[in-house]
Amino acid sequence: MVVRMNPYLVMDGNAKEAIAFYETALAAKVITVQTFGEMPDDPNHPIPDGVKDRILHGLLKVGETDLMLSDTFPGMPYQTGNQVNITIVMNTADRSKQIFDALAEGGKVNMPLQETFWSPAYGQVTDKFGVPWQITTEVNA
Repeated sequence: MVVRMNPYLVMDGNAKEAIAFYETALAAKVITVQTFGEMPDDPNHPIPDGVKDRILHGLLKVGETDLMLSDTFPGMPYQTGNQVNITIVMNTADRSKQIFDALAEGGKVNMPLQETFWSPAYGQVTDKFGVPWQITTEVNA
């Protein structure tokens, strides 16, 4: 079962500025902001100092809608105008896999569905129509 779908904005190093802007322009409430520097250390993939302040994940509440955003990691492709993704939030990893596989058919897997420190099943895919999707499994605390 799809729990919800959210717009997800991908920024190129200016997500902090965007959060402040949407907080004022949309009367958004900032729920959470995590930086790349707050990620668990991984000696195989160290985070460069100049990246640690970039936003890994931001969540704002705009009325009843969750607006998510993040910065790209330097070197990742970014093109102004193509920075909107749709996030599908699932309640089981099995269902996330089903949705991910269905969207990937005829499309392109950008990040394989995998366990992350925030989700038991998260991945990124662009469907055959060129629409970028993020699939995540909600962890109920």
